[in-house]
Amino acid sequence: MKKIIIAIDGHSSCGKSTLAKALASHLKYIYVDSGAMYRAVTLYFMRHSIDLTQEKDIIDALNQIKIHFEIIDGHNTCFLNHENVESDIRTMEVSNLVSEVAAISLVRSKLVEYQRAIGKDKGIVMDGRDIGSVVFPNAELKLFVTAQTKIRAIRRYEELIGKGFDVRLEDVLSNLNKRDHIDSTRKDSPLIQADDAILVDNSYLNREEQLNKAVELVQKRQ
Repeated sequence: MKKIIIAIDGHSSCGKSTLAKALASHLKYIYVDSGAMYRAVTLYFMRHSIDLTQEKDIIDALNQIKIHFEIIDGHNTCFLNHENVESDIRTMEVSNLVSEVAAISLVRSKLVEYQRAIGKDKGIVMDGRDIGSVVFPNAELKLFVTAQTKIRAIRRYEELIGKGFDVRLEDVLSNLNKRDHIDSTRKDSPLIQADDAILVDNSYLNREEQLNKAVELVQKRQ
């Protein structure tokens, strides 16, 4: 079967990364977590106190950033300048700033360029906010994943607690609402459902049901 590009977009903590990872594993495709890239840039900006209003500072910082992924113990792991930052980029501190960083056109342009280079040979599953609308507008399959906000908050809260983070559900819910607003209203590449994207509401789907639905859609495109 021919290799295709699968673009998965959706709201924060809707399970799109979980679906993308499972689908890539099932198809033996490359998985790219575009959200992790923006989180890595955000972490770098935080560590180096980059002023988000200063274009020159942003450009200089972006020129110092190298991001790559490695599979460690079966998990896709993000590296920032050769440092494993997979845990660091998942903190609430990063979550509270990442949407603002991702709204910066200079940041988006840099990462979109990198993302397109990764997908030039197809056989890739990439998830994010603008993968189907901007990064790969000609992707053979586009999915737009969503779920009810309260359900997303509970899932995210349980994930963070499971990883040992000390968080409150109300803070997680507030963070999701804030990120949804910024992602959907930003001027550059806002979060939208592409006209040819298929909506997947997984509010009441388990992981297996969601994956099976996606696999069926892939088979129709190959």
